[in-house]
Amino acid sequence: MQVSGIFKFAQRFCAGAALLLLPGFAYAQAALPDADPAAVTDSGDTAFVIAMALLGLAMILPGIVLHHGARLRARAFGATATEVGAIAAIVTLLWVTVGYTLGFGNVTSGWLGSGNAWMLIDLGNVRGASAVPEIAFVVLQLGFAILAATLLTGAWSERGNIGWVVPFAGLWSLIVYAPIAHWVWGGGWLATRLGTVDFGGALVVHGSVGISALVITLLIGRRARFTGGEELPAGSSGLTLAGTGMVWAALLALTAGATLAASDDAATALVNALIAAAAGALVWMVADAVTGGKTPGFALARGALSGIVAASAAVMAMAPGSAMLAGLTGAVVAWIAARLIRRSGIDDAVDLVAVHGIAGLAGAMLAAPLIAGTLGGTGYAPGMGPMRQVIAQAVGAGVVAGWAAIGSAIVALMVAMVIPMRISEAEETA
Repeated sequence: MQVSGIFKFAQRFCAGAALLLLPGFAYAQAALPDADPAAVTDSGDTAFVIAMALLGLAMILPGIVLHHGARLRARAFGATATEVGAIAAIVTLLWVTVGYTLGFGNVTSGWLGSGNAWMLIDLGNVRGASAVPEIAFVVLQLGFAILAATLLTGAWSERGNIGWVVPFAGLWSLIVYAPIAHWVWGGGWLATRLGTVDFGGALVVHGSVGISALVITLLIGRRARFTGGEELPAGSSGLTLAGTGMVWAALLALTAGATLAASDDAATALVNALIAAAAGALVWMVADAVTGGKTPGFALARGALSGIVAASAAVMAMAPGSAMLAGLTGAVVAWIAARLIRRSGIDDAVDLVAVHGIAGLAGAMLAAPLIAGTLGGTGYAPGMGPMRQVIAQAVGAGVVAGWAAIGSAIVALMVAMVIPMRISEAEETA
C-alpha cells in the first residue's frame, strides 16, 4: 500500500512536468536578473536582512524543540532537542558546502544551480537586482533550510533513531529541499517557465515538509502507544504555545527578510502574516470547541501556524483582507485534514502533514486569486492571467508534492539500509 502510494506520487509528478510542453507558459515570468558587478550594497537593506536572518535563526531551534517536544512524552523531549540541534549543525555544513549552490547558484538548465558557489567561493557583490550582499542572502536562505529540516523531527516523534535521523535530514536538505528551492526561488523552471508563485515558502518549505512527513510516517510506522482515532494525551500546552510563538516569530522574520529590502513589501509581509495567523488561531479554537475539543492551547498553536502557512505563498502580494481569508481557509482545511489523518490510523504526532503540508498546498492554490489586482493584490506577472496562474499553481503544487514524496522515500530507505529508522520497542516503551 505504501509502495503504491509512492508510485501514484511519481505519476502525478510526471504529469505535472509534462505540462512544461505547453508553449503558452514559456514566458510567464522573467528570469532572475543578473547582478551588476559594479553594484554597491545598501547598508540599511543589508542590516535589515541580516537582522531578520539572525532573528529567524535564533527563534527556530528553541521554537521547534518546544513546539514539537512539549506535545510528546516527557522522555521524548530531550531526544527531540538533541535531534533539532544535530540537524541544524549538519544542514549548516552541507548548505555551505554544496546546498546553497544547488539551490541558488547560477541558473543553467533551470533544474539545479551551477557549482559556482560551492563552498561559497564565488558569490556576487549583491544578490540579483537587490542592494544586499549575496553572503547575507546565503545566511537568510540557511534559515529557511534549517527551518524545513528541523520541522521534520515531528514525523518520527518518540520512535526515530538519531543515528538515522541526522544523515537523513542532511541528505533530504540536498536531494529534496535544494532542488525545490531552485525551481521556485532560485530562477528555476517552475518560476521562470511556468509562472508558479510562492513568496514565503508555502510550497518550498511547508509543502515539501508536510508531504515528506507523510511518507516518513508511513515508512517508520506508528508509535507503540498509538491507537488511532483520538489524539494521545501528553505534553504541555503552555510550552507548546511558547514554541509556537517562537516559530511564528521566525516565520515573520524570514518572510520579511526575503524581500531583501527594508521596504513597504517587508511591512506588507509582516502585516499579512500576522493577520493570517490570528485568523487561523481563532478558527481552529472555535472548531475544536464546537466539536468537543479539550486542548485549546494546542488548538491555538495549530491554527496560528496553519494560518500563516496558508498565507505565505502570496504574503507580499495580497491585501490584508485577503490575508485574513487565507488564514481562515488554511486553518479550516488543515483542521479537517488533521481529523481525517488521525482517523485513518496515520500517526502524525504533531500534525505536520495537516498544518504544514495541506495548509501549504492549499495556500499555494489560494495565491492565484488573491494576488489579483481587483482584490487589492499586486496583480499578475506579464503574460499571466487568472486561469494561467491557477494552472501554474496547481502544477507547482503537484511537482513539489511528487518530488518531496519520491525524494524522501529514496533518502529514507537508502539511509535505512545502513542504520535502522527507529529505536527498539524496549527503548520506545521504557
